[in-house]
Amino acid sequence: MNPRLFDAPGPKGQRRIRVANVVGVLLVVAFFVWIVAGLYGRGQLAPAKWLPIFTLNTWQYFLLPGLVSTLKAAALSVLCASALGVIMGLGRSSHNRLIRAASTVFVELFRAIPVLIMMLFAYALLASSEYIDASNAPFMAVVLGLTLYNSSVMAELVRSGIAGLPKGQREAALAIGLTPSRSRIYIELPQAVAAMLPSFVSQLVIILKDTGLGYLVNYPELLRQARLLGSTEANLLPALIVAAIIFIIINNALAQFAKWLAKRGSNRAAGRMAQMPAQVSVPV
Repeated sequence: MNPRLFDAPGPKGQRRIRVANVVGVLLVVAFFVWIVAGLYGRGQLAPAKWLPIFTLNTWQYFLLPGLVSTLKAAALSVLCASALGVIMGLGRSSHNRLIRAASTVFVELFRAIPVLIMMLFAYALLASSEYIDASNAPFMAVVLGLTLYNSSVMAELVRSGIAGLPKGQREAALAIGLTPSRSRIYIELPQAVAAMLPSFVSQLVIILKDTGLGYLVNYPELLRQARLLGSTEANLLPALIVAAIIFIIINNALAQFAKWLAKRGSNRAAGRMAQMPAQVSVPV
């Protein structure tokens, strides 16, 4: 029985809802048109402002280098965060109290600290270090901040994935002589990662977007390069719009990939269930 908080609307109620939806959409469109018309009237979106976007120098010296820097920081952060997240996720599922407590402190600590604060702290620490080249400090600060935060999130995904597995998986592994640690690594972890793979890919979208915070530590990622282009060509708004479109395209591709993985995983699971032989009842 599914209790309802309110009764289903009747014909008049449905008409009112449709009218309210139409009015809401029209108000949003009118507000958007008003904003665009105001910006165009002030010359912010004039055709002359868009001309530098379509030149080779703009993409060669501003947008493409920024995109490469963004993807490089995001890719390294994904690798480090995934490896550290798996380790911390296994630690949170460990039977050893000391390991479980240390992993819990790590996850809860870095999940509660904003990414920007970790980037700024890492940049201040690395830039003043005598063992690290100051020119590499922004890149390392961005990667370190993204790794610490997202590894704590991925650790929770791994822990919840392992906890959500049927107990029969662990019991069967123990029955064939595996230790609890080996069962967790060789039996439970692969299944948990496969089940949580769409969530892992969705986390890539967050990592990619958070690289935009790198401009505060002077990392030449896409957003910083777009702002630099806008300052150079006096077309800040068009440059930011182009950067936003690039982010939207990449993030939408990652989101579609996550949906495809989820659909493929559910189809494969359904196929395995369909291929299982029917149980034969044996009379007693």
